[in-house]
Amino acid sequence: MTQIEQQQLGKTLWKIADQLRGAMNADDFRDYMLSFLFLRYLSHNYVESAKKELGRDYPDDTPIDVMSKLKVNTPLEIWYYENPEDVEEFEKQMRRKVHYVIKPQHLWSNITELARTQDGELLITLEAGFRYIENESFANSFQGLFSEINLNSEKLGRTPADRNKKLCTIIQKIAEGIAEFSTDTDTLGDAYEYLIGQFAAGSGKKAGEFYTPQQISTILSEIVTLDSQEPSTGKKSKLDKVLDFACGSGSLLLNVRKRIKEGGGNTGKIYGQENNITTYNLARMNMLLHGMKDTEFDIYHGDTLLNHWDILNEINPSKKIEFDAIVANPPFSLRWEPNDTLAEDFRFKSYGLAPKSAADFAFLLHGFHFLAEGGTMAIILPHGVLFRGGAEERIRTKLLKDNNIDTVIGLPPNLFYSTGIPVCILVLKKCKKEEDVLFINASEHFEKGKRQNWLGEENITSIVETYKYRKETDRYSRKVSMEEIEKNGYNLNISRYVNTAAEEEKIDLKEVNERLASINERIKTNTDKHNEFLKELGLPLI
Repeated sequence: MTQIEQQQLGKTLWKIADQLRGAMNADDFRDYMLSFLFLRYLSHNYVESAKKELGRDYPDDTPIDVMSKLKVNTPLEIWYYENPEDVEEFEKQMRRKVHYVIKPQHLWSNITELARTQDGELLITLEAGFRYIENESFANSFQGLFSEINLNSEKLGRTPADRNKKLCTIIQKIAEGIAEFSTDTDTLGDAYEYLIGQFAAGSGKKAGEFYTPQQISTILSEIVTLDSQEPSTGKKSKLDKVLDFACGSGSLLLNVRKRIKEGGGNTGKIYGQENNITTYNLARMNMLLHGMKDTEFDIYHGDTLLNHWDILNEINPSKKIEFDAIVANPPFSLRWEPNDTLAEDFRFKSYGLAPKSAADFAFLLHGFHFLAEGGTMAIILPHGVLFRGGAEERIRTKLLKDNNIDTVIGLPPNLFYSTGIPVCILVLKKCKKEEDVLFINASEHFEKGKRQNWLGEENITSIVETYKYRKETDRYSRKVSMEEIEKNGYNLNISRYVNTAAEEEKIDLKEVNERLASINERIKTNTDKHNEFLKELGLPLI
């Protein structure tokens, strides 16, 4: 399927969402829409694998009247009905092949048939299906995956019958919209991402909790994967472990994986952490919907600042994981409550605590602690981290003195749904080769939109290529020595080092004076001629 067709599927589904949500809040309807799309993916993938597993035994050609008589809507239900003694072994095989099991009555094809016939059992069947997928489908528990989907919410209707009817309409429309398109993993994954972006656009400031615009995601992904290239071939090889400790819906992690695959390499396992329960569920669905097996990723629900995730906790050093690449877009200037215990925390002890008013450096230090010696970390932060004083100045100074800050990239304003302020990307390394810091001032290089600015392909390429080759370009990028940064009091305000203002043209005052004298002389000569004509005509002189 072409990229245009992929985008068209996303637009088709968004149009359906926009029409059907009615008075329902966009965030609430998002959870229903994306959950049904996720169920559609799991079902399609499962049925295709079941056909291969059962071969000729798969009853694909069962007459409709037979299915109607048995009160079943899917061929797999027929097979279960006819082969009860083989079901257990079949499901074991499916767990090995696709890593999960869905009962026939919970498959999308059955759900859509119940919706088509306006069956009163739809709501009950759907709820049972969600609970089964959460608790029993996967070997690794996906408990609470649909915890934010309340099928009994009055937002869907006042009575169970009303809610059942509303769900029938939503599911029918989604099924019709998808039917026109290919349903491979990439297509549905792209449609899912498109919908997340559209819902984010309508959520305003709340969107910052779960969505990083794709253009910025691309820049971060390119940066952290550049060092994975094989020197001889230039192809991207492998990143064994990748982390996003404020992963939102997981788009940044998936973008890193996509960049590596496009370069001919692969990722080992990707890790994400998210504190918002709704967003955490979105991320887990997003991973699976992009064709990832449950063993290929680990998304954790918990507070990054409190280091809730045991797998990242140094209480047991043998469990500590270091990451080859870390990307993050944490909440900007989040208020937090640092205390004496956190002051002794292994992540912050050598640097000091970030101030209560802004946890930006707390997030940065969390990620930096788990960065591997040869790894790269790219994090999006507000500009304030570059120049604010106090505790933040102390942290910034130590990172600079230890030669851990590699690059500072200034981005244009109004790129995010959650804020209009300009932000920066900090690139950090533990084993940095260069003794200088690269500054890229891309603040004036963007495409202007009505509601949102955006970075075009040329803008993105320019940032990535400048970073890759550490190029210096007048009024755009410059490598700055540590001596100069020290003289500036370890202030990283980008305009101190890369001024985008065009140099004023030098004016030769002598030349200007001579030109004015010449002009005045010509005016006098022409005025005298004009007065001669006026005199002949008997008119007043000027």
